Amino acid sequence: MHFEVYRSRKDATSGGEILATSQLALPRAACAAVYRTQSGYGASTNLNRVSISSDGVFGKDDGVRQIATMRGGVAKGFYKAKLVVPVDL
Repeated sequence: MHFEVYRSRKDATSGGEILATSQLALPRAACAAVYRTQSGYGASTNLNRVSISSDGVFGKDDGVRQIATMRGGVAKGFYKAKLVVPVDL
């Protein structure tokens, strides 16, 4: 998931200056659980073809600053991802 950081909501909605740009990755175990149990994902080969370490963006540091922590699960019917992103202003 790609995201951008702005100084304010107004900047974000009116073309203001982007302070930081990054991506958020989800842990493989959570993705694998969804792929196994949810229809429509079985035909996708991305999970088995690309890993964090082989990805051009995340692979530089194995995603240590970009992999979210997860709560919930397939059995609960939801996942909630959290990632703390420090931004120097």
